Amino acid sequence: MKNRIPSEIVASVLAATTVILSLPPTNFPPWAVFITWAGTFAAGGPTKENLKKLWPVMPLGSFTAMIIVLVIQTTAPMFPGNWGILGQMIIIFVFNALMMSLGRTKLFQFVPGMFFGFASYFATYFGGWGPTKGNLFAAFIAVVIMNFLGPIYAWLNVKLSFPVEEK
Repeated sequence: MKNRIPSEIVASVLAATTVILSLPPTNFPPWAVFITWAGTFAAGGPTKENLKKLWPVMPLGSFTAMIIVLVIQTTAPMFPGNWGILGQMIIIFVFNALMMSLGRTKLFQFVPGMFFGFASYFATYFGGWGPTKGNLFAAFIAVVIMNFLGPIYAWLNVKLSFPVEEK
């Protein structure tokens, strides 16, 4: 396949649009698009099959990260110092293991995609992004929206390059 418009140009135009999405009042995290955009190509490209395996697992990763933050925030005052650090490690271990165990099911089998949402959530929440800084659920919604857009950007990256068969 040969692109009529260089992929680098199309990708750069698309990347520039994330600036608009990250402006107030939404403050959506632009990197969440880039993570899942790149992840889509790492999974083999924006095919129907790949989108079906990515979209269910990314929100699961974000949800798991949100629960981890909630549980740590709730329990942290009870365990000061090194006990708190140990508690955080246990909480992350338990919820991460539960999340990854869902990878044994057909719907959630693409475990790497879980970590696209997982990492995006932590970066969004602790980075103060999202429509309401410090709001667990607002960060979750912001991440899910932006992670969802990544595979769409990957698809647009291919389609807007107007590929043609080489002769």
